[in-house]
Amino acid sequence: MRPLPTLLTLALAAAFGGFAATAIREGLEAPAQAAPPPAIPAVTVPAVAALPASVAGQQLPSLAPMLQRVTPAVVSVHTKQTVRIRNPFANDPIFRRMFPNIPQERINESLGSGVIIDAKNGYVLTNHHVIEGADEVSVTLADGRTVKADFIGSDPDTDVALMRIPAQNLSAISLADSDALRVGDFVVAVGNPFGIGQTVTSGIVSAVGRSGLRGLGYQNFIQTDASINPGNSGGALVNLNGELIGINTASFNPQGSMAGNIGLGFAIPVNLARNIKDQLIANNGVVRRGTLGLESQDVTPQLAAALKLAEPRGALVSRVFAGSAAAAAGLRAGDVILAANGQRVDGRDALRNFEGLQSIGSKIALDVRRDGQALQLNATLREQPRSLAGADLDPRLAGASFGELPERLRQSGLSGVVVESVARGSRAEANDLRKDDIILAASSGNFDDLPGFRASFTRAPAQLLLRVQRGNNVGNLALR
Repeated sequence: MRPLPTLLTLALAAAFGGFAATAIREGLEAPAQAAPPPAIPAVTVPAVAALPASVAGQQLPSLAPMLQRVTPAVVSVHTKQTVRIRNPFANDPIFRRMFPNIPQERINESLGSGVIIDAKNGYVLTNHHVIEGADEVSVTLADGRTVKADFIGSDPDTDVALMRIPAQNLSAISLADSDALRVGDFVVAVGNPFGIGQTVTSGIVSAVGRSGLRGLGYQNFIQTDASINPGNSGGALVNLNGELIGINTASFNPQGSMAGNIGLGFAIPVNLARNIKDQLIANNGVVRRGTLGLESQDVTPQLAAALKLAEPRGALVSRVFAGSAAAAAGLRAGDVILAANGQRVDGRDALRNFEGLQSIGSKIALDVRRDGQALQLNATLREQPRSLAGADLDPRLAGASFGELPERLRQSGLSGVVVESVARGSRAEANDLRKDDIILAASSGNFDDLPGFRASFTRAPAQLLLRVQRGNNVGNLALR
């Protein structure tokens, strides 16, 4: 056994270094009457950056217990799409003999996120833009399993998509009431940013009911400063109870989304996503929207003065379609809609956005100004037409079908209708109409959307001239 002074010396050496230990050992071995040893210099112990496990016996707050319940319900979404390579020499026999192995197709792959909302049925919510155009979609679960997903349906105008995965032992997330959210509530975003793996970020609700973002569809976003980066799309935004309050969908950066997060992230409220999900299940993958059935325009300062309005805002009704919800409610051309169900309406786009977020049969209370007088009208939204056959409008359009312009294009400043299809050998094809053409204007009359396009053909024009946007080019087509 080592003598006690030696053991004490070793212990002190480990704690304070050789110098201090040597000084103490000499003091212990010196006679009792010897002079006291010199003062021991102060020893600096390096600090370690760490939080204590508890403070005054109280456990520190942590998101970990909540996230243990949430993260198994958040998945990574992988998509593959076969794209034809544009090769101007592909059909040249000499080129093909010289370069027989040049591929004519390529596979595009992308990554996103999704949320399991129904473990029994395997339902997964994600964004439409995550799976748009994909030939194959697979989902990787938090436990490492990868499962091929079945597409149920999607709604491009709200950017919501629904899939089903045939897997057992799934974990689902419970849904909150997103209408109860307040600015300042703490939130947590979970997803797969940049494909690096499941990642958790936190922040607060910065705003609710956010709209007016260019290039997106119908908008009622939750804004948050929790980091949302590329790959987070389709992931979960949850409250501190671990309940789903939104589907992460977009971030804003003036230098582009790939430049990273600057604290401006947007999520689709779960109440809206739930409504779209229910419609996709009930209507075989299709969303059916209600509409008032009217056309409107913004109120300019000049119009505000003429209409005796306190400020230049609201949607001025320019046309009410026969048999529409607006006609049944008693709306007239010249009325100004200032609010809908208590929600402020600043202009035409705000009214369209409100309509687009409602279902068929929704009851709408409209605050209206007519001839300087305030009144309230009640409307029940009716189904919005999804498509029109050209032959039902004018024989010169026979063989073409027309649909509503995607809302994201409307948010970019366009108005009109889109050509959904053109039959081979049809009169429309002979008149050079093509699929995906955007009809901006027509000699048949003014219109902004599909109901207006149909109404403009009440009387067939002697000469039918269409203003068409095809890609980045705009021109006129004279139909015969």
